[in-house]
Amino acid sequence: MTTDLTEGKPSKKLFWFSLPLLLSVAFQQLYQMADSMIVGRFAITPEAGELALAAVGASYPITQLFVAVATGVNIGTSVLVSQLFGAKRYLRMKTAVSTALISTTVIALLLTLIGTLATGGIMSALQTPANIFDDGALYLRVYVFGLLFLFLYNVCTGIFNAMGDSRTPLVLLIISSVSNVVLDLVFVAVFHWDVAGVAWATFIAQGASGVLAFFLLLRRVRSFDTHGHFLFFSSEMLRRLTNYAVPSIAQQSFVSVGNVIIQYYVNLCGATVIAGYSAATKVNMFALTCCMSFASGLSSYVAQNIGARKLDRIGPGLKAGALFSIGLAVVFMAVYLPFAGRLVGLFVPAGSASGVIDVGRQYLFILTPFYIIVCIKFVCDSVLRGAGAMRPFMVTTFSDLILRVGFSVILYHVMGSELGIWLSWPIGWFLGSSISVFFYKRGVWKKNLPNL
Repeated sequence: MTTDLTEGKPSKKLFWFSLPLLLSVAFQQLYQMADSMIVGRFAITPEAGELALAAVGASYPITQLFVAVATGVNIGTSVLVSQLFGAKRYLRMKTAVSTALISTTVIALLLTLIGTLATGGIMSALQTPANIFDDGALYLRVYVFGLLFLFLYNVCTGIFNAMGDSRTPLVLLIISSVSNVVLDLVFVAVFHWDVAGVAWATFIAQGASGVLAFFLLLRRVRSFDTHGHFLFFSSEMLRRLTNYAVPSIAQQSFVSVGNVIIQYYVNLCGATVIAGYSAATKVNMFALTCCMSFASGLSSYVAQNIGARKLDRIGPGLKAGALFSIGLAVVFMAVYLPFAGRLVGLFVPAGSASGVIDVGRQYLFILTPFYIIVCIKFVCDSVLRGAGAMRPFMVTTFSDLILRVGFSVILYHVMGSELGIWLSWPIGWFLGSSISVFFYKRGVWKKNLPNL
């Protein structure tokens, strides 16, 4: 089902369109959390569980680098398709979809080759401790084999969202999430494959959802009656996709590279800190991605209305998106602050060192109070992204990340512990949000609107 976001009350349209996105990211984060929970709690001994949790956590920033590229492709494709859909240029939309699928396949295959060859070197460069090196490298290697499915799923769901259909991605993600958790339990709790079990469970579930998304998208695209033949590949569409996707890929990848640098310093603190950080990061990302879902919905909303040249709907949409996102952030703050230790404890095997929980609790106590600030950044950035104002969008993100990484390095050396790393998050969020608000208020998103 497609939804025209250029008509109707902005707050109502945005809420019902974004709700499936919220449920989608919630399921996605839950099944990613399930990997760490299951491998940590179902190990043969508490010590083995802590090391397995640390191994998955050590490879996590690298897997997120690949996810960042896939997400960048998703964003770039979604912006262009949304604009064409909003302008009702369906023949050109089909060409854009076909061009995006072909380009994405090529990118995924190249990254699979690079990732396969570089796995060991990457883990060594991150100073991964010897007692978790082999398991961390194994998890990363299996993950790389499934990159084609990851990319297919992301570009297909981005196109569904661009057409105003946020329900199909939700159904696909529920199927994938449930399958992944079931396979995790079978491979780890029953077969005792530990880290290898969660890696292969992710590969199988991700593969099935990617293939299913691809065939559902083909069926959806064929349903548009365009009275003409579209081009399977267009250099013009590739250029337009590149204009949107490359900044998004750069932005997402830069964020992940920054997280890799931060992971390097976390690794210097030892396996206990790595395990606590791994658990707390999953809890933190669950909250942030859920809050970001309303911003993602706002991005599609903005792109469709830009395509239809209904600029007067952008402001009300931003206010509604901010209200929904901040409201959800307040809920997470109310839950995380009193129950931080218990949430981190869900990942830690019974009888494990209490230091793991202490590390995770400290991390959440420092970051959680600033969720409202980062939500403001999310919604302002979504307007820039939906309007195709990619340069200001990149500036806001890079400023946040450069400051966060820079302060994490400086404060780590000054304070001599992981506490300095944790403090860098709120600093980067506050300054990055200030820049995002500035760009929105200046109206840079109205300049150089795309000619469709």
